[in-house]
Amino acid sequence: MMEVKPIDKPDERRDFPRGHLEALHLTGLDFAVATFEPGWRWSESVAPIAGTDSCEVHHNGFVVQGRLRVRMNDGAETEVGPGDVFVCPAGHDAWVVGGEQVVVYDFAGGMAKDYAKESG
Repeated sequence: MMEVKPIDKPDERRDFPRGHLEALHLTGLDFAVATFEPGWRWSESVAPIAGTDSCEVHHNGFVVQGRLRVRMNDGAETEVGPGDVFVCPAGHDAWVVGGEQVVVYDFAGGMAKDYAKESG
């Protein structure tokens, strides 16, 4: 069965300080569009909601606009920007670099299902 959903009509939206997530749920695919405003940092904006010290969601992402810096729990760091496709395992912090809004598409599923939801 074929399924099609427009990105501008998400199934749900989750707001958090300095950002929000919109999720589309299809058979076999949970897709997220994350928007982070300048000044957003996971450890400040989402950690209090998640109840964990670092982001425990695996990401398969594509950066549409803006720049994000990501620091893994082991100290490794990288920066991603427009046009970058990335894989980021669980166990990290991230923050917006500069004054531009960041928009990320995430195909891994965990972000659409669990990101910025109160822990259990």
